[in-house]
Amino acid sequence: MESLPLFLKLQGAPVVLIGGGQVATRKARLLQAAGACITVVAPDAGDELLRLLGLHDEAGEHRQHRWLAEPYRGAEQLAGARLVVVATPNRTLNAVISADATAAGILVNVVDSPELCSFIFPAIVDRSPLVIAIGSNGASPVLARQLRRRIEAMVPAAYGRLAAFARDLRDTVARALPDVEHRRRFWEQVIDGPIAGQVLSGNAEKAKNSLTALLAQQQRNPKSLNQGEVYLIGAGPGDPDLMTFKALRLLQSADVVLYDRLVNPAITDLARRDAERIYVGKQRSDHSVPQTRINQRLLDLARDGRRVARLKGGDPFIFGRGGEEIELLARHQIPFQVVPGITAASGAASYAGIPLTHREHAQSVRFVAGYLKDNRLEHRWEEFLSPNETLVFYMGLAGLEVICSELVAHGRDPATPVAVIERATLPEQRVITGTLSSISAIVAESRPVAHTLIIIGSVVDLQSELAWFGVDTPQTAG
Repeated sequence: MESLPLFLKLQGAPVVLIGGGQVATRKARLLQAAGACITVVAPDAGDELLRLLGLHDEAGEHRQHRWLAEPYRGAEQLAGARLVVVATPNRTLNAVISADATAAGILVNVVDSPELCSFIFPAIVDRSPLVIAIGSNGASPVLARQLRRRIEAMVPAAYGRLAAFARDLRDTVARALPDVEHRRRFWEQVIDGPIAGQVLSGNAEKAKNSLTALLAQQQRNPKSLNQGEVYLIGAGPGDPDLMTFKALRLLQSADVVLYDRLVNPAITDLARRDAERIYVGKQRSDHSVPQTRINQRLLDLARDGRRVARLKGGDPFIFGRGGEEIELLARHQIPFQVVPGITAASGAASYAGIPLTHREHAQSVRFVAGYLKDNRLEHRWEEFLSPNETLVFYMGLAGLEVICSELVAHGRDPATPVAVIERATLPEQRVITGTLSSISAIVAESRPVAHTLIIIGSVVDLQSELAWFGVDTPQTAG
């Protein structure tokens, strides 16, 4: 994050606006809406700007705003200002004003010159008192405005009424429910439930009565909102955009997030800022947190009344040990939900351009655990020999040589194509291809790290034609 988004209170605050044209008028409109006292510094000012600020007739010091009909002369014209906004076409002058404001410790914005700014105006969706700001750090104002238009379509104007409703009753609820966690859950029930619907439909009085009744109920029985729950969430193969809406909604409602090493940090960042984050990652030969302890931790947190998101890479029920984790919850009658995710096989294959099934290549696909135990893999290898079936090995990087040698030893063609996909669906994705006889040597040279998936079968040959995402792919014909 290159800058910290803040909301600045400007009611009655002095702001200096340098410039008098159309751009200055647009900035003045925003500043006026926020209640600022604006001083315009410009030898000439447009009629629209003067009318907007009530300065179209003779200026006077008694007004909220004023116009200094003179050019910029120096830092003394900025004295006492909370903000300085520069909207002139003179880039040299703009740089001087920016330097003067910065030296005086005043926040400054120079229109269309992000390098001269200490703050930037965001694109704004105004549903006051609900205000949404979208910024790009000056990288692409057009993109920010486009996102604003999309959000405006998603957030009806009535949401302003809902925000005002909550604001007006905030103190009442705080007095009735002094516990912060209890109060937060109360408001979540209000905002997510029928009371909010009553406000949005214009029936504020009925909504207030409903809230009062709910508040009284919570005072009589504080534990009625204190029911813990566990959300077993498939985080998908890596790209946050591949999460489901339900996964995102439950993640953002959780009080605690347990995550492992296969979960992209960009996904854990989607949780609430105040949510507790607990790392429970495991990797080969290093189970830093035993599975039994993870299971018990989920149970204990839910018993404490917490809403717990258990984030798992891929799909929780495909080599994710999700079944083990919810078995304990079910025995103790703890409510839980399971949210499927895009499993690594599907995500990796799609982003690598490898269809797992294809009419001319494979009529079935088999998901196989590739995890070594005592340097061995206990599989019925004779079942893996069909040339019309795609094999996908999870957790198989360390066992790649064993996998290939066992398949060849049991009769699979050594020329069978193989793909090793590293960090699938992420910008760092890499696809390494070879055959059963050559891939081990290629991988040893390429040195992929964790987060890899192995695909074996003739469908891999389609990768060179269908690849659409990621970096160049090393190829060999061995």
